[in-house]
Amino acid sequence: MAEFGKVAVIGAGVMGAGIAAHVANAGVPVLLLDIVPDGADNRNTLADTAVARMKKADPAPFMSPRAAKLVETGNLEDDLDKLGEVDWIIEAIVERSDIKRDLYAKIDGVRRPDAAVSSNTSTIPLATLTDGLSDAFRRAFMITHFFNPPRYMRLMELVTGPATEPEIAAKVADFADRRLGKSVITAKDSPGFIANRLGVTWIQLAVGQAVEQGLTVEEADAVIGRPFGIPKTGVFGLLDLVGLDLMPHVGASLAAALPEGDAFHTSRRELPLVERMIAEGYTGRKGKGGFYRLNREDGGRQKEAIDLSTGRYSPVQRPRLSELEGVRNPRQVLEDTGRIGRYAFAVMGGTLAYAAHLVGEASDDVAAIDEAMRLGYNWKQGPFELIDRIGGAYLVERLKEAGEPVPPILETLGERTFYRVEDGRRQVLQPDGRYADIVRPEGVLLLADVKLGAKPLLKNASAAAWDIGDGVVCFEFTSRQNALDEEVLTLLGSTIKLVKRNHKALVIYNEGTNFSVGANLGLALFAANIAAWGEIERLVSLGQQTYKALKYAPFPVVSAPSGMALGGGCEILLHSDAVQAHAESYVGLVECGVGIVPGWGGCKEMLGRWQAPGALPGGPMPAPSKVFETVSMATVAKSAEEAKDLKFLRKSDRITMNRDRLLADAKARALEMVDGYQPPAPHTYMLPGPSGQLAMKMAAEGFARRGIATRHDLVVAGELANVLAGGGCDLLDEVDEDTILELERESFMRLVRTTATLDRFESVLETGKPVRN
Repeated sequence: MAEFGKVAVIGAGVMGAGIAAHVANAGVPVLLLDIVPDGADNRNTLADTAVARMKKADPAPFMSPRAAKLVETGNLEDDLDKLGEVDWIIEAIVERSDIKRDLYAKIDGVRRPDAAVSSNTSTIPLATLTDGLSDAFRRAFMITHFFNPPRYMRLMELVTGPATEPEIAAKVADFADRRLGKSVITAKDSPGFIANRLGVTWIQLAVGQAVEQGLTVEEADAVIGRPFGIPKTGVFGLLDLVGLDLMPHVGASLAAALPEGDAFHTSRRELPLVERMIAEGYTGRKGKGGFYRLNREDGGRQKEAIDLSTGRYSPVQRPRLSELEGVRNPRQVLEDTGRIGRYAFAVMGGTLAYAAHLVGEASDDVAAIDEAMRLGYNWKQGPFELIDRIGGAYLVERLKEAGEPVPPILETLGERTFYRVEDGRRQVLQPDGRYADIVRPEGVLLLADVKLGAKPLLKNASAAAWDIGDGVVCFEFTSRQNALDEEVLTLLGSTIKLVKRNHKALVIYNEGTNFSVGANLGLALFAANIAAWGEIERLVSLGQQTYKALKYAPFPVVSAPSGMALGGGCEILLHSDAVQAHAESYVGLVECGVGIVPGWGGCKEMLGRWQAPGALPGGPMPAPSKVFETVSMATVAKSAEEAKDLKFLRKSDRITMNRDRLLADAKARALEMVDGYQPPAPHTYMLPGPSGQLAMKMAAEGFARRGIATRHDLVVAGELANVLAGGGCDLLDEVDEDTILELERESFMRLVRTTATLDRFESVLETGKPVRN
């Protein structure tokens, strides 16, 4: 594994500062430099201001306060010689090749001979950047194009030149992969590389054709949104997110760099409305609004969309497009003979054809182009995966009908698909017409690949268990949003028995967007509405029994979350022997927010963690108070690092930066624990009883007086306090786990019978947020 002891970033703008923050997130010291502004009292003011801004930003560039402390600030006049101390120098300054080359000449005079140097440029070819520089510098130089925001966007495009030393480039790629969590895509030294060249073309087509064909903003986003696996922002919402003022600069740079006959030019339109919006400060979310805005007049929050013909805003209207009702297949949209189909083909047909033209020019690898669009623009499927869904032969036919040139790779494809499965291996079409296996990097194990050549050991409607080799079983949630229901709990119980008989260890993992959003509230609400209280209590008891069996299983259990692990999903982690968490894991016990208390052992496990030696001062009260503070506020950790601070994760739990390496790391962790494994010993608790319960209730009433807690929040907090205080236990009593589980179950059942809690369930299911009652 490549290791860098220290990294430098030059340029403290949004991108440069964000890259520096993410290097620090990897636990690596980073030097952030910028120029000295004229007349500045603080010569490091640009870098200092950037770090201060990032500490307050939301979403946060830093994963923890500890990461921020790893950033050393400086300036290019006083601290240039410090570049001699670093292993990788990343340039992220203004997009002007002359200014960049002047900087490189200064870097070349102070850097270590073995240090890597890269530019974060998104538009300037490498050959232009290195023109006139020394051979030694060109050997160390490459382009590493990060995407904004660097912490959250997984794509990094890597461009090397003919003089770049392969060993230095490989070291950078490995560090970016393992330590920064990036999917590193190798691109050719062509304008815009892969993602922006294709993505900007797509955006220009979408906006220009909407204006020409008279679609509203809402209609355009609906047409090329869900049916094509485009994020719910659509293209206009995406432009608002990244900033309308950015796109003209990127588009102009690409237009200047691409040859006259390139299809990119046909996607460009003069858009006076957009020019006017930018001039008036309507640059998107960072400005006064964009294609969408929030109208806050008279204290309201009315979402509005701009009329592309008049430039006036009006309330957002859900588009009434009968052609899209129930449509999920992109080909159905393209086959529409009306304006919807015309718009869809003009935008997506043009984009997919352009992607095919880029094979051999931007990249020789179809799978790399797909990956670039999935990760750089959050498409659910890449362009060639979409072509497989649509039908390559159909696309060729439509292109010929429209008089458009057919890309060579589509001619090569014929009636076939770009991807196929052969002998349990996924293969992709090569430019020469043959298929080749998709080979994962060493240390990458994907459950999707396992499934291609295997059948589940166990399976039902909501979960499955898979053999991932070496005696390890992977338990996977498969329900919608990986919500937990009786099917999940039942199969998990069966899986525990299976592993006990025939295997060595269990990993709990899935490749959904979120590990689990918690219990299925819809089923709970249905049961409550028909007064099936016994069924609800049975499900609570089943969860408690299953999680307890998981905790005391005679083999190692490792959970591997990514995304949200909330409520019952968090409780799975709390009952595991170890957690191998993706860095972007958002963990919390959020039950109080929806009007209940954690019912599957979350309270007892958090009490145990805060009562562990050294966690807090001694005595029965500090731990319950700390858990009450965290759980009553439905606190969610915004990173795996923060989850350790809140004790949702232990200090000994490990973090994987690259999502694709999570399963392999979790499996390795489980196998490490097999020899000599012993399940944990049962735990008892010293709890404060009624006096502690009263103290916690008084704290909640203080929140209510400040307007932070609602009337029902106080009811929920009272039940939580009852559980955490040990009910009516005496200060001298030792409370066992089963007693706390019983208190959890009783409090849960009292709350689920209240109208206010059921109103919160209904609100979450309808709007995604609980009503404040």
